[in-house]
Amino acid sequence: MKYWISLVNTVEVDQFVAIAQKAEALGYEGITVPDHLAYPAVIETPYPYTDDGKVWWPQTNPWPDPWITLTAMGVATTKLRLATNIYLAALRDPFTVSRATSAAAIFTSNRVACGVSAGWVKEEFELLGVDFHSRGRRLDEVIQCMRGLNSGEVVSHSGEFFNYAEVIMSPVPSQPVPVWVGGKSKGALRRAAENDGWLGVPLHNEEMKQVVDSIFDLRRKNGKYDEPFDVILSAMEAYTPEFIASLDTAGTYHASVLPWTPSPWGRAFWVKEDEDHTDIDVKFRSMERFRDMMQKFGLWEDA
Repeated sequence: MKYWISLVNTVEVDQFVAIAQKAEALGYEGITVPDHLAYPAVIETPYPYTDDGKVWWPQTNPWPDPWITLTAMGVATTKLRLATNIYLAALRDPFTVSRATSAAAIFTSNRVACGVSAGWVKEEFELLGVDFHSRGRRLDEVIQCMRGLNSGEVVSHSGEFFNYAEVIMSPVPSQPVPVWVGGKSKGALRRAAENDGWLGVPLHNEEMKQVVDSIFDLRRKNGKYDEPFDVILSAMEAYTPEFIASLDTAGTYHASVLPWTPSPWGRAFWVKEDEDHTDIDVKFRSMERFRDMMQKFGLWEDA
């Protein structure tokens, strides 16, 4: 198992580059960052991953541009992988998505992955003038367009949302940018199975296995089962060697962790009661403690 540091709800943006460098030095696989394009001050849409439907971050939570952020961390490291978890691609046009992902891939030597989902904040879509109810279909089309534009070939497209003829984007990365899909709705799992990976939502191990199995069933049906596929797990309980061994062998498995960030799914066990998790040295110690514990139980694989 390889581990990714999630920077969700880490407000100290000025620490991001140093966190990335420390993660690489400790043997973490990668870093992920979240995204909102324009955050409404009033949100009535229920958050889908808490029992009460409320978000677990303050209204003033920072949302720096994910591709600039990943690029900044990427140029300060040499092998650390970088991903969005998640990028609201459906709020953008295909040209914006293509240029952003392409540039980040080029400047980081193909170490980025584009993690996307349809999104859940109806008010954000309304603010941008994008229809909320067709966001899944729009996301599918954006992904299709991005793959074509990032090929460097002259491409045309005629779809439900976007139409263009004989367009070429340059520069483009030397390798395709992997597309990982988050969520556990029927549409999200179908979308994940059609692409390069699944970004897991917080689940207990038994349900996590059921969801992973369903994705690989879909990949058997769509002919992609034998192609590489990344699964990024988000745990609500401790992993065990038995759980990891039970997962479909067609996947490459990673885990997203928040060593210093308290969440609705548990406190940050690697920060001591008298420590201030906003301090960068406390963050570093929590990363070390988490790695040491995983190594102790034989659940750590260096990047």
